[in-house]
Amino acid sequence: MAGGGGGPQKTDDFQPHPIKDQLPGVDFCVTSSPPWPEAILLGFQHFLVMLGTTVFIPTLLVPLMGGGNVEKAKVIETILFVAGINTLLQTWFGTRLPVVMGASYAFIIPVVSIALSRRFDVYIDPHRRFKETMKAVQGAIVIASLLQVIFGFLGFVRIFGRYLSPLSAVPLVTLTGLGFFAFGFPQLAKCVEIGLPALILVVFISQYTMRLKPPIFGRFAVLFTVAIVWTYAEILTAAGAYKKRSYATQISCRTDRSGLISAAPWIRIPYPFQWGRPDFNAGDIFAMMAAAFVAIIESTGTFIAASRYGSATPIPPSVISRGVGWLGVSTFLDGIFGSVSGSTASVENAGLLGMTRVGSRRVIQISAAFMLFFSVLGKFGAFLASIPMPIFAALYCVLFAYVASAGLGLLQFCNLNSFRTMFIVGFSIFMGLSVTEYFHEYHLISDRGPVHTRSIWFNNIVEVIFSSPATVGIIVALFLDLTVSRGHSTTRRDSGRHWWEKFQNYNTDTRSEEFYSLPYNLNRHFPSV
Repeated sequence: MAGGGGGPQKTDDFQPHPIKDQLPGVDFCVTSSPPWPEAILLGFQHFLVMLGTTVFIPTLLVPLMGGGNVEKAKVIETILFVAGINTLLQTWFGTRLPVVMGASYAFIIPVVSIALSRRFDVYIDPHRRFKETMKAVQGAIVIASLLQVIFGFLGFVRIFGRYLSPLSAVPLVTLTGLGFFAFGFPQLAKCVEIGLPALILVVFISQYTMRLKPPIFGRFAVLFTVAIVWTYAEILTAAGAYKKRSYATQISCRTDRSGLISAAPWIRIPYPFQWGRPDFNAGDIFAMMAAAFVAIIESTGTFIAASRYGSATPIPPSVISRGVGWLGVSTFLDGIFGSVSGSTASVENAGLLGMTRVGSRRVIQISAAFMLFFSVLGKFGAFLASIPMPIFAALYCVLFAYVASAGLGLLQFCNLNSFRTMFIVGFSIFMGLSVTEYFHEYHLISDRGPVHTRSIWFNNIVEVIFSSPATVGIIVALFLDLTVSRGHSTTRRDSGRHWWEKFQNYNTDTRSEEFYSLPYNLNRHFPSV
């Protein structure tokens, strides 16, 4: 006779979790909003999160272009200013999802190639070299933006979206988050004495206090973490803890080494063509187009993650296409203002939606207002931008993980008992990480990519595309999903296509109108199909 330990099991204990096309447990969805005081604080929190990338990219690129702290401060202000405009445009007229539009890492490779080009060696004066290099970067970005505009507004992305299934979307969204692992713990470890406490603190506050009512600590985990650890870093700096440390350690740890506060003006409004008239070079443009293509892929993954964490229905292909079109407008504005990089949907801010459980569109629009405010008031923006990078890296460890888990959550629509499903998911994620790691390691060892033909622009195109885990992952996953066992009767259901079919057309499900319709009744003039 078997011993009874825990009483009879309920039948419900053995039932699988129900499939949800809208994520439950979200406190505020896309169309709802917290009270104004809370919404303002949440908007400021989103602004803080996007500062990491906003500062990191100019810090890397501006010195290579010949610029100093003054130019770096101006570029950061420009990125903030244009990001505020682009975020408002995307939330008003693009996907209408709560996504922050910020600088894209995909443009780093072509910009570095331009900055190191021998044609700028004739300029001895660093300031002149910076301006000439910036004009070449601007010209390439302006033309590259047309690729995104054409792909988006002419409906090519809509065609791609209709071939996308939950199965092929899993590697896309998952690698959109996992693909930035190099900006997590490796950056944190550059100053582990402030990075590790920040990581422990943000995990503890966001996860172990969220059940408190009201969830003030959990919802504002980023604000509490940054305030506490930044103060701790200020104390270490003032106490002279880093005086005898290496230069690299001082740059990562000290709070007074960014040079931004002294270089930034009190008030300055960025304006178009502030560095001069753009120059155009065919090779630069082709390489920059590859970066614009990668930005489309990574932004699509972020859009899908944001739709989940905003508790919206699966995003219709026509809305993705509309969003990509406005992404092109954003990149065009980046080019004419001279912000040294094109735009993308911010991955870390999509992760913050999941951490706070607030997917409100209004909160993101408030964060855009903070971007515009601090871009004009340069000294105040520079003060916030002086937060050490390891603190941001600690936040990224959590926020990028949320985006990756949004991708894994799409597996609920697929048949996980299918060998076809297991192969496509596992192989595409593995190749997305493995191929890009090969390109990164090769570049690290030989200071150039593995493809080295006489055409530098072709080398850059290959390196840009195959250095993006999300891009490699979706190429592999989409090809396999459309070709492996194509004619088999179970393939459609194994891929989860039957769950997303009603969202393939904008008007098929009435909930699409609630989340994705344009404001001011503009759907009458610009209908989604």
